[in-house]
Parts: sequence; structure tokens; C-alpha cells
Amino acid sequence: MGVATVLQEGHAFHLVSCGCIETPPDMELPRRLEMIFRELGERIDTCSPDFMSVEKLFFGRNITTAEYVWQARGVALLQAALNGLEVFEPKPSQVKMAVCGYGTAPKDQVQRMSQKLLGLDSIPKPDDAADAIGAAIAGFFLLAEKRRMPRAGGAYASVSIR
Repeated sequence: MGVATVLQEGHAFHLVSCGCIETPPDMELPRRLEMIFRELGERIDTCSPDFMSVEKLFFGRNITTAEYVWQARGVALLQAALNGLEVFEPKPSQVKMAVCGYGTAPKDQVQRMSQKLLGLDSIPKPDDAADAIGAAIAGFFLLAEKRRMPRAGGAYASVSIR
């Protein structure tokens, strides 16, 4: 599960942290979900985000993988609820629109634009971490749209699950 914390100051975005919460594939599912729950909770405690963005998943090519992704997504939403965080759920097209300016941008372009927007030397790896950055940026736009004012600043934790 990709996780990124992005700070917005005015119109500038700054990467605070990004990475992945990884669980051993041979671990029992309940323990894997517990591990995700705990690690995500620790990141929330450390960063004190204002809200969380969890990218929507519409379909999965592999139904078994999609099932696990939905379960991990539920854990993320539960952590948001327990921590009183407002949740935004951008569609992949909304992430692409926020980062690149059009909703059909290819994945590699979203990653390059995220790198440029954050002033990074390279595209964050692995891909799930880079995806989380895009979801974070989309979350700021959804927050601004909801509040009908210029994009608000503040720390932000985003979860992008692939």
C-alpha cells in the first residue's frame, strides 16, 4: 500500500514522506490487515494530517488481488474514521486531472508531473508510493472544491492502494 504525506503552502506542494506499507505474503490475512492498520496509524500520529485521500478502485484484473486491495482500503478508511479525518476518494481520472491537467494522462506522465510539482530529483519508487503522491495532490483539489476557496494548506496523508 502506497502512502505519502504532502504539505501544501500556498500553491506549492512539498513532499514530507512517502513509501509503502508492505506485509509478508505468507502472513495470515488478519495479521496483514492488522499490520497495515498499525503502521498507517503510526504515520497518522507522526504527521497529524488534516485529511486523507484514498484513491477509488473500480475494478481489478485479478479478482483475488482486488479482494485484498478492497480489504486494505477498508482498513485505511477505518483509520481515517478513528482519527477524525475527512476522507476524499478521488477517481483515477481525478488524480490524473489534478496532477496533469487531463483525466486520461498515462501513469508515467502522472509520475513525472508529481515529481515536477514537488521539485524532486527523481520519481519516487515503488510505483505505489508515487501513486499515493498523486492521490494526495488530488485530495487538495477536492478539498478546495468542497470548501469553494483557494487550495488550503496543511499536512496531508494520502493512501493509494494498487
